[in-house]
Amino acid sequence: MNAPTPTTRALNWCLHLLVAGLLVLAAARAVPDGRPHAAAVCAAAVAVGAVYAVGPALDAVRASRRGAALWLAAVGAVWLVLLALSAEGVWLAFPLYFVQLHLLSRRAGLVAVTATAVAAVAAFSAHRGTVTAAVVIGPALGAAVAVAVVWGYQALYRESERRRRLIEELTATRADLADAQRTAGMLQERQRLAREIHDTLAQGLSSIQLLLRAAERALPDRPGPAAGYVGQARQAAVDNLAEARRFVAALSPPALDGTTLAGALERLCAATGERHGTEVRLRLAGRPRPLSTAHEVALLRVAQSALANTLAHARAARAEVTLSHEGDAVVLDVTDDGVGFDPAAVPPPGPEGGGYGLAAMRARVHALDGTLTVESAPGRGTALVARLPLPPATHDEPEAQP
Repeated sequence: MNAPTPTTRALNWCLHLLVAGLLVLAAARAVPDGRPHAAAVCAAAVAVGAVYAVGPALDAVRASRRGAALWLAAVGAVWLVLLALSAEGVWLAFPLYFVQLHLLSRRAGLVAVTATAVAAVAAFSAHRGTVTAAVVIGPALGAAVAVAVVWGYQALYRESERRRRLIEELTATRADLADAQRTAGMLQERQRLAREIHDTLAQGLSSIQLLLRAAERALPDRPGPAAGYVGQARQAAVDNLAEARRFVAALSPPALDGTTLAGALERLCAATGERHGTEVRLRLAGRPRPLSTAHEVALLRVAQSALANTLAHARAARAEVTLSHEGDAVVLDVTDDGVGFDPAAVPPPGPEGGGYGLAAMRARVHALDGTLTVESAPGRGTALVARLPLPPATHDEPEAQP
């Protein structure tokens, strides 16, 4: 059963007050008229109210449909007694419809409402001594209205829950994107600082060390204060160069855990295969080129998301991740031998269809002016291809380590 909201609690209290008011009205009408069963009617009304009041206080009624069904059966039994004694008992059928539809399953609730309406029509006809259209239409129309209202409210509640989950997912996705952008900016700045230290300070200290070593060799063989000073300066240059290299190592981008993109993909494939029992292989093609942090992070995230989709939906026995360097572009292919799907039939992201994984991958790739294509068919596996363009290579550009 759904957790009560302020709206449902208010409606429940209105329903309880309606039941109490109708019981008081049924008893009050029996006493002034001097009916022969006035005392019995009042006692039956009190019994109905007592049994009805027990239900909301019992955890079994709120927690399980079986407990709710037993309680409703008890309420229905004492209500039938009241209905047999007084025609005013038929008024209670309307609030009972809502209670039955709320606590029971859809099929059981419909059966209970139908039985309650039949009992109300039969008892009211017996008290009137005749069956008329008004006698039948009243309880039947009340039952129809109750079913329409409750089922409509349940449909609105389900739609509201879907929208709430959508908002939570969008909020989480936005936070993830903000974190990714912030992390990428930090990594780029760290990389820039490491590059500046390496290209200026470290290179300068290395040059000083070489010059001091040459000066030592050029000094006379006999020791003297100048030779000692030169040796101390060279040692200071060596120590500072080592410290500068430690700074460079500390500032290296941690996005890929201190390794290359190929190494991160290899660990991802190994961990995925070991954790989920699916054979996941990595294949490298082409001559590697240094990639920016944004490109490496984007390709790693696409691979993670694609493998997550494979494990969640494809039911594949094997998957393969291919990283290809094609000169002017870097291409990531993720293929599997799973059940496949029809890409044209994938609904857009929304409360009904989901589809946020592909949308997030496509947005990440498009942010780097790349393309993302998905090829699949039912029963033929899936192939996802992310292609990111690269600037033209320069002749002095170092080759990336595989």
